[in-house]
Amino acid sequence: MPNYTLTVNSVERTVQVSAETPLLWVLRDNLQLTGTKYGCGAGLCGACSIHVDGVLTRSCTLPISRVAGKHVRTIEGLGTSGLHPLQEAWIAEDVPQCGYCQSGQIMAAAALLAKTPNPSDEEIQNFMSANICRCGTYERIRRAIHRAVGGSR
Repeated sequence: MPNYTLTVNSVERTVQVSAETPLLWVLRDNLQLTGTKYGCGAGLCGACSIHVDGVLTRSCTLPISRVAGKHVRTIEGLGTSGLHPLQEAWIAEDVPQCGYCQSGQIMAAAALLAKTPNPSDEEIQNFMSANICRCGTYERIRRAIHRAVGGSR
């Protein structure tokens, strides 16, 4: 099996896995970064959302061979010194019910805020609709995103 080197949460890591191994399983099984969750395995639900070179990406369908040499950020690396403002807002708004999809939701929200620093309700709805919350905490997610940017609506 070949070696693949990538930078995960600002740390260069090398793994020896099959070229077609999904990044999700490399993160969870090889690097023990279990915050990224398996949801559907088809890139549809968003539970496995991470950032690759700053772009929101579904890790369950992305083979490791396409990530070599790239920068990956997971929920564990979102806050550079403690909790990220989104993570703090998620706690303050008591967003999670079961919590399973929430790391993907937070990574999606971080991607949204990187593109749109002060999104409207409609922009949040449109961007976040690609991530599914089976518990239906969408209203709390919206409030948490507003809280993270210093406002509430």
